[in-house]
Amino acid sequence: MAEEKNETGKEEALPEAGEKPKDEQAEMKERMLRLAAEFDNYKKRSKAELEKAKDAGKAEMLLSVLPVLDEFELALISLGTMQDKSVARGIEMVYANLLDALEREGLIELDTDGIYDPYKHEIVVSRADSKKKPGTILEVVKKGYTFNGIMLRPASVIISKEEDKK
Repeated sequence: MAEEKNETGKEEALPEAGEKPKDEQAEMKERMLRLAAEFDNYKKRSKAELEKAKDAGKAEMLLSVLPVLDEFELALISLGTMQDKSVARGIEMVYANLLDALEREGLIELDTDGIYDPYKHEIVVSRADSKKKPGTILEVVKKGYTFNGIMLRPASVIISKEEDKK
C-alpha cells in the first residue's frame, strides 16, 4: 500500500489499484452473505411449495377415485349371493390391491369407532331407538378419507341420539 500525507500532515494508507477500503469490503461481504441466505431460503420455500402442489394434485386424483372404491365396496357386499366363488375372490383381490396402492400413496381411512366428531364425520341419520350413549356412531354409510392431512371426504354416519321424552 502506498502512503500519502493528508492536509493535516498525517500519513494515511491508500488502497492500491483494485483494492477497496476495509469498510467497503466488510459491507460487500455482509451483502454477499445475506444474498446467500436469501437464496437458501428461496430454495427451501420453492421445494415446500412444489411438495404442496404435488400433494394437491394427488389429493385431486384420489378424490376422483373414491367413487370407484365405494362401488367396489358395494360389489363386495353383494358377493355373498354369487355362485362363482372364483369371480368373487378375484373381485376381492382387485379391491385389496387397489386399496393397498392408494394407501401407499398416502390415502388414510377415517376412524369411525366411538363418538361422532364433526371434523371427521357427517351425520346422515340420528336414531333414538339405540341403547347406546348419544353421539355414538352406530353405522357407517360411506367411508371417509384423508390424504396428508387434507380432508378428502368426511365419513357419512348414523349416530344415536337421546329419546324424546314426551
